Amino acid sequence: MNLLRKLAVALFASLALPGPSLAQDAEPDPRLVRAADEVALAYVVTGDEEADRASEAGLRGLSEVLTQRTSVEPGEPIGINLDEDDLSLLTFLYWPITDSQTAPSAAAYARLNHYLRSGGLILFDTRDGDIAGLGGPDGSAALQALAAPLDIPPLAPIPADHVLTRTFYLLEDFPGRYQGNRVWAEAPPADAVATEGVPFRNLNDGVSPVIIGGNAWAEAWAIDKRGLPSFTVGASFEGERQREMAYRFGVNLMMYVLTGNYKSDQVHVPALLERLKEGETAE
Repeated sequence: MNLLRKLAVALFASLALPGPSLAQDAEPDPRLVRAADEVALAYVVTGDEEADRASEAGLRGLSEVLTQRTSVEPGEPIGINLDEDDLSLLTFLYWPITDSQTAPSAAAYARLNHYLRSGGLILFDTRDGDIAGLGGPDGSAALQALAAPLDIPPLAPIPADHVLTRTFYLLEDFPGRYQGNRVWAEAPPADAVATEGVPFRNLNDGVSPVIIGGNAWAEAWAIDKRGLPSFTVGASFEGERQREMAYRFGVNLMMYVLTGNYKSDQVHVPALLERLKEGETAE
């Protein structure tokens, strides 16, 4: 097992705290233990067969890209039933929004809030980025209804200097099957400023608990059993370029989930060392 995967597994294990509705002596679900051990990507089962198939195929495609390009080698994606499954072994959850979804139970929302407070991240995908004016937290009535009981911090469109733009690839946009729409995350502190000599502000100390957009990412990542794309993206070369950028966003997202703001801290090191040298000289 490579180093990054060991770190990821250790991170999953460190979050394995009993959820609010679990008995202290409850045996962990073998499926979830397997998912944690294999750093498997998880998605919410919505009950919409088409959406659920797209989620599974999308996370399988992204898992293959992660295996090919990074040190992370995820296992088979796992579907999560919010009303039944413990979330404490997970750190990433893809939640596609459909109009037919029923709201989870009160116990499920308690587990979800515990998951978010414990460092988990939910990628909400309203999948409506092809409709002008939608694709965000304010544009989807279904998302607003489903997310209302969650303890979500203030949100803002992801700025150009957010760590998500550089955890692995340098990105300016976060396309999926659709592109050109704003993607939202936890709002940075109002007083965040860039360190002298560094082009990026030091925004959030940890990982945003939610990312929200409508670009239908799973459909852009999805592959069939032959390893071929399951959905068309754009047209011709431009479409395949968009799919590639969607994969790059997925890779950046998973690096962000697994390493937090490590990349942001790394970028700030030279400037911090320079300031320390200046302080020593002044003394």
